[in-house]
Amino acid sequence: MDFDQILAKCGDFSRYQFMLLTLFGIVNFIVSLHYFTQTVISFVPDHWCYHEKLSNKSFDEIAEIYAKFPNPSCTRLLDINGANVTVSPERCERWIYKYDYGYRSMNTELNWVCESAYKARIGQSLFFIGSVVGTLFYGLLSDKIGRLPALILSNFSGFIGDFSTIFARTVTTFSLCRFISGMAADTNFYLMYIIVLEYIRPSMRTLGLNLAVGLFYTLGLVSTPWLAVWVGHWQIYLACTSLPILSIVLYYFIVQESAQWLVTRNDVDGAIKRLKRVARFNKRKVLPGEFEEFRKHCEKQREKMGGDDQVHSTLLDMFKTPRMRKHTLILFFKSMVITLCYDAVSRNVEGMGISPFVMFSLSALAVLPSSIIVILLQDRIGRKGMAAGSLLVGGLFTSMAGIAIAYQQHNHNAVLLASLTIAARFGVAISYESGSQYATELIPTCVRGQGVAAVHVAGFAASFLAPYILWLGTFFKAAPSIILGLLFFTGSFVCLLLPETLNRTLPKTVEEGEVFGKGERMFDFPCISKKGKNSSSSEEDDSYERKQSLTVFERDDESADENLNSTA
Repeated sequence: MDFDQILAKCGDFSRYQFMLLTLFGIVNFIVSLHYFTQTVISFVPDHWCYHEKLSNKSFDEIAEIYAKFPNPSCTRLLDINGANVTVSPERCERWIYKYDYGYRSMNTELNWVCESAYKARIGQSLFFIGSVVGTLFYGLLSDKIGRLPALILSNFSGFIGDFSTIFARTVTTFSLCRFISGMAADTNFYLMYIIVLEYIRPSMRTLGLNLAVGLFYTLGLVSTPWLAVWVGHWQIYLACTSLPILSIVLYYFIVQESAQWLVTRNDVDGAIKRLKRVARFNKRKVLPGEFEEFRKHCEKQREKMGGDDQVHSTLLDMFKTPRMRKHTLILFFKSMVITLCYDAVSRNVEGMGISPFVMFSLSALAVLPSSIIVILLQDRIGRKGMAAGSLLVGGLFTSMAGIAIAYQQHNHNAVLLASLTIAARFGVAISYESGSQYATELIPTCVRGQGVAAVHVAGFAASFLAPYILWLGTFFKAAPSIILGLLFFTGSFVCLLLPETLNRTLPKTVEEGEVFGKGERMFDFPCISKKGKNSSSSEEDDSYERKQSLTVFERDDESADENLNSTA
């Protein structure tokens, strides 16, 4: 009796799973607030250099006076005498801010604008560096001490970083705080994702996971700018978004550690202990003999895989065999493409002629429809088809947006720009959500924490290129979108080289990962039925993969073997 079979007896989509999905939703809400605090606290409204003669003038009058200068926000005036305005060669040291909805951001309070605008960008860069370090560190830690402790420690890092940012006044302390905060991203999300995925029925993973992401993540994104408006000050806003992170500590007493991970650490007793708790919570009666069957299955698998050798599997083992290496590199590239485009589109909410608060909320609304699309299609066309198709759609949206914006460069239409940005966000969000589940399922359990961490690190590392790609827009307006579109198309193609995971027993060891999906062709999709000569070809492929699986794993149970190699 393998893990999926014993989990089904304990309940694989019952009360405990509903509670897990709710807790996962709360994590999504908190993560959405945490990830975009950098954007919200750095909003810069319209501003002009201060002059005493402008004190009693309206914002429209001030804007009209400065409109004649190429850089109105940073031009210092020496004297204002009616229509005659004299420019001072000195730098501006004080500004007049036209606060959006009265919200005072960190940049406005510390005057990190004009020549000092780089200070906030340094903090943002350190956030991403912290993300790379934290994702690697907590990913490795999760495979050593468990998913749950690593999840709690990761979120605690996010709390310390965000809360300490409240007291930052210099670029050094601000950058250090943002580095600590960044260490929580993205492990504060995907470690809980892994726990939920491993405890839920395979056929319900797409519905449950993406519904939780769509509802709670969207709620967090839409509400975060208006929370800032409501409290009116960036420090109070940071306090409101950081304190809820502490609630994740309570998960230690509610959520069960990953039983599959415990099995890979040869702690079968610990796995059975967690499964009994799940069965009790779900009010299921499981006979002691059934747990013994599961124990014997684990012991046999351990003996056939070389005793304790599998305990020492590391990320490097994913690069030692050809197929596993190819799949890992493709997952890296796909994550780099998606994260780079997602970050660039999500944060590009200023300078469009619409309040950044409104633009942020409008673009966030694209997340829920993208989750619904994933729920409706991913279990129909498969993980591979969804990954390749969503990247293709994202590329089309992004390229079309770039070309259209290029034609509008001399006469911006705020509604058109907002619509195109939301459309691009929609395509990228589909890719992001479907890609997270695909990578988590494809990476073997024994290195899942490290592997998923490395995939996310590759994505965060690529996000460093976003500012430079956007900078190319100063030379040719459509260049950033066209470049991102080409990356999308390339990512779509390489996804076709990955095996399908829909309705298959997921690989637990590196050896299982090496033969997983062997014999599958590039354009084999679960939604395409094979008839005629294609049917015999399919049978040959299934037979080939079955033989490969039997050679490596020496399955005792033909039904378990067919479950591993069955197609959707």
